[in-house]
Amino acid sequence: MHSLGRAARMSRHHKRRKQGASLNLVSMMDIFTILVFFLLVNSSEVEVLPNTDTVQLPESVAETKPRESVVVLVTDTEILVQGRVISRIDEVLGREGLVIPELRAELVAQASRALLSGNTDAIDREVTIMGDKEIPYHLLKRVMATCTDANYGQLSLAVLQKDLDPQRLAAVTGGGV
Repeated sequence: MHSLGRAARMSRHHKRRKQGASLNLVSMMDIFTILVFFLLVNSSEVEVLPNTDTVQLPESVAETKPRESVVVLVTDTEILVQGRVISRIDEVLGREGLVIPELRAELVAQASRALLSGNTDAIDREVTIMGDKEIPYHLLKRVMATCTDANYGQLSLAVLQKDLDPQRLAAVTGGGV
């Protein structure tokens, strides 16, 4: 009699196992949703500046990250604003005066577009200057003077972030390690 009860229990157990396993997708969907939101939130913190092989940026140990702004690219042959050619370097160096008229006109046009989007304060207008580390200082000075003449209150120079080793950092700051 005892074996009949055992056979019935085993029969019920096998019937339950034959029904098949079910997969709970709700938990997996929750994990993927959290992962997608995490990636979306963290991907918005990076500003990508135009990459060009003709410009070799100088290196810096600055910690602050650039904000989104108008980008002025100074190559060895041209000046570009937001990727559009504005003037040739040889023409700029051949003229007198501190302000570059073509660059100023384009920066004023960029500022008027920003005005339409709600940014009205000149102090908040930013420009990022990307220039090869070998460009002459007097050219960089003219580009910077033109930016301030076009009412851009904040100028940033694009650089490559460089890690300093502690020995060199001590030499730069004048302290001991």
